[in-house]
Amino acid sequence: MFHEIRFPANLSFGSVGGPERRTDIVALSNGHEERNSPWAHSRRHYDAGLGLRSLDDIEALIAFFEARGGQMHGFRWKDWADYKSCAPSAVPGFRDQSLGHGDGSETRFQLVKRYASGPAAYLRPVLKPVEGSVRLGIGGERQREGVDYTVDTATGQVRFALPPPPGAEVTAGFEFDVPVRFDTDRIAVSVASFQAGDMPQVPVIEVRL
Repeated sequence: MFHEIRFPANLSFGSVGGPERRTDIVALSNGHEERNSPWAHSRRHYDAGLGLRSLDDIEALIAFFEARGGQMHGFRWKDWADYKSCAPSAVPGFRDQSLGHGDGSETRFQLVKRYASGPAAYLRPVLKPVEGSVRLGIGGERQREGVDYTVDTATGQVRFALPPPPGAEVTAGFEFDVPVRFDTDRIAVSVASFQAGDMPQVPVIEVRL
């Protein structure tokens, strides 16, 4: 079960983490390699312990951990290094990301973020947009939330009141969270060690939904 609640953003600030890929590599007898990835999407890992700065932070962490039942329930996580449809220093705008083109009948589109480098690109499904942050456009014209479209913040799907016309590009800007869970059922904290600068390890891992 997934709880639609965000891990305290002030505690995730300062955490360490990022995407992980899985690549299977087979070394051939001639010295060449065969590489294959069974994962279509990367999976992110974080350490929430590094964001703790006081005993009050530890209390908030333990309360959140207990309310989620350890690894039992997923939750939202703000990745401070990657939480916008635009550059970190910019404000999300409705032209940031392309969601596709209208065909005159489809009204539902999935939010995505494109990561491009050279000729290669990766489209990441955005499943947990932040409520109130999604801006949509059709053919270069901004649409009105609640009038022209609605957003399902639990799935990242947007639905237009009327289908975009054929060939019209659908674009979006947004902030988003990462769906995660704790990757441990145990938190070990020593007050003396914490005050001496030793941070507890609190692993968090992205979940597939």
